[in-house]
Amino acid sequence: MAIQTVGKFKLNQEGGYVCRTEFVYVDPNGQLKHSSQTDNELLGQSYTTDPGSLGVPDGSMLWMKIWVMAGYDNQASQAFIYQSGNSAVAEYTSSGTTLANHLSLDGVN
Repeated sequence: MAIQTVGKFKLNQEGGYVCRTEFVYVDPNGQLKHSSQTDNELLGQSYTTDPGSLGVPDGSMLWMKIWVMAGYDNQASQAFIYQSGNSAVAEYTSSGTTLANHLSLDGVN
């Protein structure tokens, strides 16, 4: 199965914590790298992020990750290819608590 291409990621933040979105991506040398992070993302809000704005190079394979303040971080298992300007958006929901949080893929729109 081919890896889907997306241009943005949306987080529906339903967790009882403050988090930040970042991305883990494969650089041109095949090494895993971490992008910069967004600002704090709060309970009950939705946030859409273009990975390029956090330093992810166009064409990279990447995974969404949430950094959880005072808790455990959570990385998505589904990989995507980032293409700047692509209209597809991978939508995720974060839920739970700082020490037992979840990051689930809702779909690609």
